[in-house]
Amino acid sequence: MMKGLKGLNILEMADLGVTFTTDTGDVPAVRDVSLHVRPGETLALVGESGSGKSTVALAALGLLPGNARASGRVTVDGTDVVAAGEAELARLRGRTASMVFQEPATALDPLTRIGRQIAEVVRNHRPVSRAEAAREAVELLRRVGIPEPERRASAFPFQLSGGQRQRVVIAMAIANSPGLLIADEPTTALDVTVQAEILDLLRELAVDSGTGVLLVTHNMGVVADFADRVAVMLRGEVVETGPVEEVLLRPTHEYTRRLLAAVPRLMLSGEGPPPSGPPEEPAVVRLRDVSVRFGRGRGAVRALEGVSLDVHPGETVGLVGESGSGKSTAARAALGLVVPDDGSVSLFGTDLNRARGRARRALLAGVGLVLQDPVASLDARMSVAECVAEPLRMHRRGMSAAERRERIAEVLELVRLPRELAGRGPRELSGGQRQRVSLARALVLRPRLLVADEPTSALDVSVQRTVLEVIAELQRELGFACLFVSHDLAVVQEFAQRVVVMRAGRIEEQGPTMTTLLRPETEYTRRLIAAVPVPDPVEQRRRRTADRTGATA
Repeated sequence: MMKGLKGLNILEMADLGVTFTTDTGDVPAVRDVSLHVRPGETLALVGESGSGKSTVALAALGLLPGNARASGRVTVDGTDVVAAGEAELARLRGRTASMVFQEPATALDPLTRIGRQIAEVVRNHRPVSRAEAAREAVELLRRVGIPEPERRASAFPFQLSGGQRQRVVIAMAIANSPGLLIADEPTTALDVTVQAEILDLLRELAVDSGTGVLLVTHNMGVVADFADRVAVMLRGEVVETGPVEEVLLRPTHEYTRRLLAAVPRLMLSGEGPPPSGPPEEPAVVRLRDVSVRFGRGRGAVRALEGVSLDVHPGETVGLVGESGSGKSTAARAALGLVVPDDGSVSLFGTDLNRARGRARRALLAGVGLVLQDPVASLDARMSVAECVAEPLRMHRRGMSAAERRERIAEVLELVRLPRELAGRGPRELSGGQRQRVSLARALVLRPRLLVADEPTSALDVSVQRTVLEVIAELQRELGFACLFVSHDLAVVQEFAQRVVVMRAGRIEEQGPTMTTLLRPETEYTRRLIAAVPVPDPVEQRRRRTADRTGATA
């Protein structure tokens, strides 16, 4: 008998409460949450950072940290998770219920081959031989769409792409045919085509195996594409729940309406604004026939091939494409972090690769960089003020301490951060605040070029909206050029004046953003656009059906 069928719901929560004990007292994180997941259906749990959605997901499998105290009732296939002991929970996890996390790197052992890791999950819950488990591992890799599964089973995680690693994590999660799958932001870091493939895989799992899915996400397009029902969380409480069409198309709570209003939406039809004329000022950065190879000999990988692009003062150019398309390598070449094997990079009219010593440092002082993950790019040992001051200490050694303090206060105000945050550490801030600290550090030298590599992909839609508004406002005020790397075509369409579409290290097409995305010239760009989920379940269902029948979405 399929798991979950002996009761109506595979997951049921009634009046769940979670409180964290801290040095300053008890902090309630979740209050009176009641929800359920039926076999074969997907419930999406949405809300901003700090809303409690990930805490609810962890509570479902008894994975809360030691300083958390849970109350109420949580049952998975009839097992009371709150009252269960560790041995009973260990049997539950991986067998009756499994979890897929956002970052596969944290779930995979970098020193163990893929096939062995999957086989261990199988043998932990079923009495099968090593040989049988190894055969099942290969079959699971085949099931989740990994090419050449026999060969890939011998690979290490670093030898796979991000999308392939996420497929491996899903293979491990479904290895023992669980009745419940909890997916916490499983597609956030993936490009749109890989995201669509992962969602198709999870949808197939739910339909074919009757697995219930609890999907934690901030991507409303993914919700529209994949969920049957939606629960919206705000400050630890569920404020709205219902069928996906009701909640996304006819929301009743003001917070849900605000959340949906902040979602960037890809315009799929219309004329758009007329393209601008040729730029009057010289390019801030210019790549000409740039080729980059990684490695040597027969194993060398060509990351860029004959790439040429310009970014002009006050202009934003969006670099888009799938993982491995070369967009981040092109951005790194513009920063001088990658030396081309062929071609040239000109920064502010000077050949960057010929500049040396003090001249090169002076050129690079005119470039600011914002990365996707501010936790990795900000030193946790420093205060916010110290993080922002770091470029000043490197490139403005003649500034006095008083001048530095004044400049730091000025730039924090520019990015809409209160001055009282200057003494805090990065880990004491929210994700949106940390990203604005990264932006402040990038702008503290008043750069002429800002390179932003996936700066908002890991942020909630409302926080993403704020960060993009800040960048656009500062660009109007300061006039810097912006090279914007992203896999979110809706953000690029809204934010960039021109777009460069990359594929396998080459430029597939480029031009004014609205012209390129509304009337793409190549099949590859059309496929990228078709893979973008829209936050409208009716429209998304129509596009998916059209895609399956080969029609133009």
